[in-house]
Amino acid sequence: MPLPFSTTEFSNVLGYKVAKLTLEQATTWCLQAVQDPTPKLLVTTNPEIIVQAETNPELKRALLSADLTVADGVGVVWASRQLGDAVPGRVPGVELAAGVLEQGGSSLRVFFLGSKPGVAQKAAEEANRKYGTIVAGVQHGYFKRPDDIPTICQTIKESKAHLLLAGLGEGQELFLHTNRTALNVPLMIGVGGTLDVMAGEVERTPLWTRKVGLEWAWRVGLDRKRWHRFPRLVKFVRLVLNSR
Repeated sequence: MPLPFSTTEFSNVLGYKVAKLTLEQATTWCLQAVQDPTPKLLVTTNPEIIVQAETNPELKRALLSADLTVADGVGVVWASRQLGDAVPGRVPGVELAAGVLEQGGSSLRVFFLGSKPGVAQKAAEEANRKYGTIVAGVQHGYFKRPDDIPTICQTIKESKAHLLLAGLGEGQELFLHTNRTALNVPLMIGVGGTLDVMAGEVERTPLWTRKVGLEWAWRVGLDRKRWHRFPRLVKFVRLVLNSR
């Protein structure tokens, strides 16, 4: 089954093809994608992951192999404009996931993977309550042993999920790419902290920060554990300016 937007235009951001789709168009793409059994990977990219990929060949291959890449971070939108090939705007992972769940409703089987124990379960229960989502399964993201991965992949495969929401933080795209065949889910999306938001464990930043594109600054400024992100952001800016 051909996917919509087969002629989608892309912005070249430092060698990464970022789709020129709005949030609504990306949501439609996802809803069509889950109807085709071929495993597909959607990446919600931001400056940090691009900087990481520049020194991690395996991660770079994972990003370049994605079936669709959208601009989650405001920095990617800024970069596309600086490079003269602008995307329409942000496609935040948390809003994309919510839109797909809402429009998919009770016809959508979803597996929730990631975060600390109990969070994926809460997120799944909330999705079922709010949207009627069929919960195909849940699994926390605190698996440490490599031997655990085949079992988890088999569980997800056997769940017959249409959509896999993976909130595994750094490395989630590499995990999905590496295990794409073993997971065998029509659509896989790395959603970062989205499960924590859905579960009510983390509140979204104030609306004004999202409107002006400063959601990242709000979170980084209030959480010392995120301060390591600043050097990556600075490096991203330099990469973009040097590429103009």
